[in-house]
Amino acid sequence: MIWSRLLYNLTLPLLLIVLLPRLLIQLLERGKYGYKFGQRLALYSRAVRTRLVALRPWIWVHAVSVGEVLIALKLIRYMEKKDPKCHFILSTTTTTGFSLAEREKGETTEVIYNPIDFFATARRAIRLVHPRQLILVEAEVWPNLIWAAKQYGATVALINARLSHRSEKCYLFFRLIIKPILRMLDTVCVQSPSDIFRWEKIGVHSARIHLTGSIKFDDARAVCRPPKDLRPLLLSMGCPRNALILLGGSTHAGEERILGRAFLAIQRVIPDTFLLIAPRHTERARGVLRDLFNCGLCPVLRSTRSFLPSRANCLVLDSVGELQDWYSCVHAVFIGKSLTAYGGQNPAEAITAGKPVTFGPHMENFSDLAQELLSVGGAVVSHNEQELQSNLLRMLKDSAWTDSLRKNAAECMRRHRGATERTGQILYKIQPDLP
Repeated sequence: MIWSRLLYNLTLPLLLIVLLPRLLIQLLERGKYGYKFGQRLALYSRAVRTRLVALRPWIWVHAVSVGEVLIALKLIRYMEKKDPKCHFILSTTTTTGFSLAEREKGETTEVIYNPIDFFATARRAIRLVHPRQLILVEAEVWPNLIWAAKQYGATVALINARLSHRSEKCYLFFRLIIKPILRMLDTVCVQSPSDIFRWEKIGVHSARIHLTGSIKFDDARAVCRPPKDLRPLLLSMGCPRNALILLGGSTHAGEERILGRAFLAIQRVIPDTFLLIAPRHTERARGVLRDLFNCGLCPVLRSTRSFLPSRANCLVLDSVGELQDWYSCVHAVFIGKSLTAYGGQNPAEAITAGKPVTFGPHMENFSDLAQELLSVGGAVVSHNEQELQSNLLRMLKDSAWTDSLRKNAAECMRRHRGATERTGQILYKIQPDLP
């Protein structure tokens, strides 16, 4: 254990030095890089320190960005209902995740930036917070944070855990460092049966692995707020009342142009159509706007809406945390990061909203779900621009096929129903007794 900690703490600073230029570029692009920067070094204002001390003991939930924050919020809402006396810290890494957490948090939750995983910063944060439980969402295994939490008597859980084939190979490569850390986890709640074997293979005790399903794929309507009605906004832009609306969700570079050209071809067949584009990184929104304009569309930004209502046929969503609301008013969805990028994004929210989905061939981060959806006829893969155009057009024209996609996808997701409750019950069982 000691040597693995030493090796990790020698390696991490070197890795950060190598990655520093890229990290600085990302911080500058995404903005607000100076906001509460001290919290990344476990340096907190007097007001925050006072609250952290006064409201002990805490349950600390860490979620890296927007998708993980939504999972964390869903779990926190369940745990609040079960025990209203609980207080939660929700930490996040990205500015977009922080903004969403601040906006959606309840009265019992304090939002902070997660400290950089240096030994001193992690120890300082844990010593101040003194959590009774540390809950890490999906793949956020931070060794120093875990070591410090265990030292101060907290239980540590990894929830909604998933392990892609690529991540599994990475963990196995670093298994001499990773295995002692994974052995410190009190429980690992996994999404699918295949994840059980993968987590066992990289070093987690089999008795500590629990199949709960995915909180992300759990029915959001069961524990989250109902979606906002955003149709009046579209009508105010001049979008026809009966327009058929396509949405590209969490798109990456290059996919917007492909989707834009496919949309224009579809519009020649069905004139009353409208396109929504939600880039995965909102700081790309103005670049996406230019790309779509160069393709021949008349796009506008959600934040400015400086448009000519008679001409606008595309809305670029540069807002944070609204995608779930937009799903409720569209007719077909393309899942991004799957056509020109590697890994894929989560199709669950679109399916939960009852929408037919298509995605590209690169869904590695959600391979189990994607394969299951395809095997039961709950989704369709688009390998290129022509197939994307054809599949989206068929979704708009062939109601019987679309109904079949929706029905089969909903059935596929049913095994995840109740995942939030199952996870919460396991977490309560391993909570240490209060002094």
